[in-house]
Amino acid sequence: MEKHLSGEKRQLFRRLAAIERGVDFQLQRRAIERASKLLLDIVGGEPGPVQETVSEGDLPERPEVSLRAGRIDRLLGFSLPGAEVERILSGLGLGVTSTEDGWTCTVPSWRFDILIEADLLEELARVYGYNRLPVTRIRADLVMPSQQESRLSRRALRRHLAARDYREAITYSFVEPKLQQVFDPELSPVALTNPISADMAVMRTSLLPGLLGAVLRNTNRQRPRVRLFETGLRFLPGEKELRQVPTLGMVVTGAREEEGWTTAASAADFYDIKGDLESLLALTRTPHDFTFEPASLPGLHPGQAARVAKQGRDVGYVGALHPSVNAELGFTGQVYVCEIALDAVLEGKVPEFREISKFPEVRRDLSVVVDKSVSSAELMENVRAAAGSYLTDLRLFDVYEGKGIDPKRKSLALGLTFRDQSRTLDDEDVNLAVGQVIDLLEKNYKAELRN
Repeated sequence: MEKHLSGEKRQLFRRLAAIERGVDFQLQRRAIERASKLLLDIVGGEPGPVQETVSEGDLPERPEVSLRAGRIDRLLGFSLPGAEVERILSGLGLGVTSTEDGWTCTVPSWRFDILIEADLLEELARVYGYNRLPVTRIRADLVMPSQQESRLSRRALRRHLAARDYREAITYSFVEPKLQQVFDPELSPVALTNPISADMAVMRTSLLPGLLGAVLRNTNRQRPRVRLFETGLRFLPGEKELRQVPTLGMVVTGAREEEGWTTAASAADFYDIKGDLESLLALTRTPHDFTFEPASLPGLHPGQAARVAKQGRDVGYVGALHPSVNAELGFTGQVYVCEIALDAVLEGKVPEFREISKFPEVRRDLSVVVDKSVSSAELMENVRAAAGSYLTDLRLFDVYEGKGIDPKRKSLALGLTFRDQSRTLDDEDVNLAVGQVIDLLEKNYKAELRN
């Protein structure tokens, strides 16, 4: 490349190359010694001492670099005789001294690129010839990590929610203290020593502040229908150390469906986000382990909030934002939220094969009137226990309150499906099971059959 340049450009190119490689700081001494010799050869005489002024710390240091003999075979893949190593390194201008485990090299002042042992190995490979280096295949024991078949993957969870029309969000772990206190008033979050801004001053104890901020930014930009979820850590202060809890958060606002001519326009409600959560819990193959219990929770509407429990242990909650919180944050439509421990969602059950019955099923529908305070989930759990082993499916397909019903009571319509694996059930078997269910409802819930 240099031979195609003009004279001035060639000199500039050489200067830039010298600057890139570094300038030999001993070059001045050699230059003045050479000039003195040439002058003395012409005029004779004796030279005087060289006067040298050096600012302390301006000149680079050239430390000695050690090379271990065993590293040559390990890193380059071949062995070199000691004499060959010394010949190559000495030929490069290095001062080589033998030691017990290898060599110690004094690096010349013009080699700024040699600082560590790996640099010496590179020089050996370069001079020896890259084309002469042996080719060896890497051998390693590959151990497949064990994975529980009963445990769901986060990828499956994300794909399921994406199929339910949710979009994944990733928000900051730092949130505004005031908004954090809305959902966890009893917790004192960890404060940052040097926060980025006032609205990112504490570590989040809930995923909802970040998700609600994302929803607000979307609605302010004319995106009224928003469905977001996030999987991340909550940072809960403890007595001894900070606990990091993997959590799933979900938020829903706006229309139930995308605008279209096939469906009527209607706003999403509490049962939409609850249904999405239930569909997610069904992936664990143990949906009956989860129960929803009405609760009064900070920041949520007292009549549209429920705790989520797994085998009696609280793992999360779902509900609508409190109207005052909804208005204070600036939302024009109602926002529904959900937060649940991720381990509870991912821990499932190994599927079991069960042969499909060859015999027909029998369905009986019951419509009963009970007090409004009765929990339908609790009632259905007791019905399953009373119906016996023939019951294969139980559904609550209607809830009615209004004309013809006592204002303090409600009507629940239950669909009971019976089937046996070995024979066709007769009316006597089904009537016995239904009679047991009716007796239970009358005794425990003072239920009345509705015609």
